[in-house]
Amino acid sequence: MKNKAPFTLRPYQQEAVDATLNHFRKSDESAVIVLPTGAGKSLVIAELARLARRKILVLTHVKELVEQNHSKYESYGLAGGIFSAGLKRKESQHQVTFASVQSVAANLDQFRDEYSLVIIDECHRVSGEDTSQYQQIIELLKQQNDSLKVLGLTATPYRLAMGWIYRYHYRGFVRSEEDKPFQHCIYELPLSYMINRGYLTRPELVNAAVAQYDFSSLAQNRFGEYAEKDVNQLLSKHKRVTRAIIDQVVELAAERQGVMVFAATVEHAREITGYLPENQTALVTGATDQKDRDLLIQRFKQRQLKYLVNVSVLTTGFDAPHVDLIAILRPTQSVSLYQQMVGRGLRLDDGKKDCLVMDYAGNHMNLHHPEVGEPKPNPDNEPVQVFCPGCGFANIFWGKTDSDGRVIEHYGRRCQGLLEPVEGARAQQCDYRFRFKECPHCGGENDIAARNCGHCHKAIIDPDDQLRDALKLKDAMVIRCAGITLGLGGSKLKMTYHGEDGEELGESFDFSKPAQRHVFNKLFGRRFANGQAPKTFGKAEEVLELQALLPAPDFVIARKQKHYWRVQERIFDYRGQYRKANEV
Repeated sequence: MKNKAPFTLRPYQQEAVDATLNHFRKSDESAVIVLPTGAGKSLVIAELARLARRKILVLTHVKELVEQNHSKYESYGLAGGIFSAGLKRKESQHQVTFASVQSVAANLDQFRDEYSLVIIDECHRVSGEDTSQYQQIIELLKQQNDSLKVLGLTATPYRLAMGWIYRYHYRGFVRSEEDKPFQHCIYELPLSYMINRGYLTRPELVNAAVAQYDFSSLAQNRFGEYAEKDVNQLLSKHKRVTRAIIDQVVELAAERQGVMVFAATVEHAREITGYLPENQTALVTGATDQKDRDLLIQRFKQRQLKYLVNVSVLTTGFDAPHVDLIAILRPTQSVSLYQQMVGRGLRLDDGKKDCLVMDYAGNHMNLHHPEVGEPKPNPDNEPVQVFCPGCGFANIFWGKTDSDGRVIEHYGRRCQGLLEPVEGARAQQCDYRFRFKECPHCGGENDIAARNCGHCHKAIIDPDDQLRDALKLKDAMVIRCAGITLGLGGSKLKMTYHGEDGEELGESFDFSKPAQRHVFNKLFGRRFANGQAPKTFGKAEEVLELQALLPAPDFVIARKQKHYWRVQERIFDYRGQYRKANEV
């Protein structure tokens, strides 16, 4: 008989455990639980390990988390193994093994037993690459047991270049049509729930008024991060700014217990440390010797040191509940990294009322709404709600609103609603597309990046090829369309496309002729209002009344006839190598 749990799980921790048991009774597909930093993931792991009847492996990427998860499990009075080079222990004979992913990947031959479950803590670190250490371990264990269950836990279920790390959410929506490291999110708890119910400390977010760095001029890589050389160059010109920031941090820290400073680069961290009181400050970087690092962190936790300056090393698995001031001096486009930094100050502690969060890097993240899981198309975008005309699902996409809060633009491509499953079949994603590429062979609607039609499987012409071919022709004209104007001539709707350099192309649609009316509605009516409200127009006058919501193509291609240019192609929702109108 297994020992009774020494802890009473909080209601949401019990719900997460129940959700896991229910999911894996029905399915072998991988699953994710989303719990905010400080929600007690190690207790959920310990309870699942306690209930397990067969061998399980708990993986994480840093030794601190291996140790933390192991000690919670052992506090049940149970014995578990540790397999971690950093902790100088390599035990794999126990029913439950807590291990670092690096150590297991380097010793795969010691994991030839049959495991029933792999739990991955901080699972947003699992990449989609088949060659990653996590995937190698999972593949090996699946050879021993093809119904191996894989469960991930994280506070932040997205990666910058990948977006969401799972496909389906238990509340009935689809995060992605593409393959992801995990299939299902089976339980999620928002940060605001934890704060409002007193499980976490309230963050007081302050955009620093004293001085700020402006990182907006720097180029970002595809992960939304900046080159260290560029950051150092910018910071070296702002030594007075850094000095002013640290003076303010010291002033604010007078009433505070523990201060964590997140620096942009090692050089920057050293400069910051130089402005802080020497006998109260520790600096930890990736290059800090492991023994020194452990000692400095220990002294900080025991409050012998007040300031802890670090560069991207203490964002996960670091636990010092007394921290009540977080100073962010580094830029990031990553919501998950931002949440991890702030999360270091949200644990409860005696006498702690709140945690002051000072952002000196102008990151402007919304802590409670982890955005859309996809990179922001433009800095002025915000999450907007867009209802699907097909199934009515309320999607959340990046977009823009007007002063009345109406959505004037959004970047959603396909409805994320999950339709009710038909007997025995898996639930299907709604197939309504807000933006689409039409197949020239069968007329089917496809994702704007599709190379082959999902309906008839024939190749779809690539817009880049269309533009390239047209640009080579002497009798062709290509304009970057900056807008359209409309006019009326009897039953004809006259349309003028305006190029950004003043060029114009025109065409007309005769609404008294069903075929021309049909073409217009397929091109423009279907895309009306960003695809949010497709319309079938019967008269040219109706179009004129609603022209503000009519979509403009990104490019228009025309061919020279004897005395005029004839429009041949209109390219909508373009994503490719050519610049669109009004883009820098």
